[in-house]
Amino acid sequence: MAGQVPGRGYLRDRDDEDSAEVSFVELFFDLVFVFAVTQLAAYLGEHFTPEGLLRAWVLFLMLWWLWINTSWATNRLDHDRGVVRGIIFAMMAAGLMVSVSIPMAFESRGLAVAIAYVAMQLGRSLFMVWALRRHGEERQSRTFLRVALWFAISGALWIGGGLAEGDARVLLWALALVVDLVVPWLGFRLPGLGASSASEWDVEGEHLAERCGLFIILALGETLLVTGARMETLEWSAVTLAAFGVSLLGTLAMWWIYFDVGVHHGSKAIGRTDDPGRLARFAYTYVHLPIVAGIVGAAVGDKFLLAHPGEPATPKEALVILGGPALFLLGNYLFKNATSRRWPLSHVVGLALLGAATLALSMLTILGLAATAVVILVLVAILERILLRSRAAARSGVN
Repeated sequence: MAGQVPGRGYLRDRDDEDSAEVSFVELFFDLVFVFAVTQLAAYLGEHFTPEGLLRAWVLFLMLWWLWINTSWATNRLDHDRGVVRGIIFAMMAAGLMVSVSIPMAFESRGLAVAIAYVAMQLGRSLFMVWALRRHGEERQSRTFLRVALWFAISGALWIGGGLAEGDARVLLWALALVVDLVVPWLGFRLPGLGASSASEWDVEGEHLAERCGLFIILALGETLLVTGARMETLEWSAVTLAAFGVSLLGTLAMWWIYFDVGVHHGSKAIGRTDDPGRLARFAYTYVHLPIVAGIVGAAVGDKFLLAHPGEPATPKEALVILGGPALFLLGNYLFKNATSRRWPLSHVVGLALLGAATLALSMLTILGLAATAVVILVLVAILERILLRSRAAARSGVN
């Protein structure tokens, strides 16, 4: 990472050849949110009802919005500065408070979750206002001032939800999320301050792309660790070993689908575009939502798989065993289109096959259903590679 430059304030040196690298302190921060994803998967597995699904979705959006907004901010900061590290460590502490409170977020720890969320979003944004102004970047400083004011507005709903109980908390937090997720598309417009356009966001695109890719690796890796820990407690048999193998292969297939070509095209695309802010907002801020949600869903599916592999599959298991990979494929489909301007046919085929698998639900065990989903993911990975090679050969022939 770039070393400290006297008088440069707290922003990273974009002229440094290592400025796009993700720092160790950022990876350290990300571990808190990978733990939060694990907590969320455990919560969903224990509260797998329509109400539990809604509450888990609210918590997921909250966690993702905390992490991705922090990633946007640290994209600009020099992580070798002590003050910047102190801010990141403070946010780690608040993030850990949110993570450990997830199981009781809709019970006794709602206010703790709300306070930690608002403190992170608002405090980080105000620090960016100060840091950018100190560096003389008034335009960017005004942008983060708009962001801070909107987080103060939604913060009232978050705190109100933390003080409320039951369905009222769910409603207030859902409204707060609507505000948080919609206002970026409106440019954080405020009376007297106007709005920010996506082109105004000064973002190091390759850094954000690498940051998201590393988060996906950490999330998939945590899925493997949790699966291994569960397997340790089970009695080994042919069925449980087959379930373990299916779970492992599913995680490997998801890794391949995201990292084989998509992540490289994404990094190149955001590095050469004239409008990195717009691409970063769509491809990495919003489109990565279903990708990470799909990993969470697949993790819950693995829990059901290892617990009862030989039992008949029901719509409950199908929702996560097929729905998790479907969300993952949909997110990758949108991501690859946004970054390479191609419509990956392999992903469309995979989504169609996952939908068709529901027709055979009554004939399959949970293990059979999970194996079907994994076979489809592997077919998607193979078909994508074949189609890409065919397209490359056709271009080479034309040239």
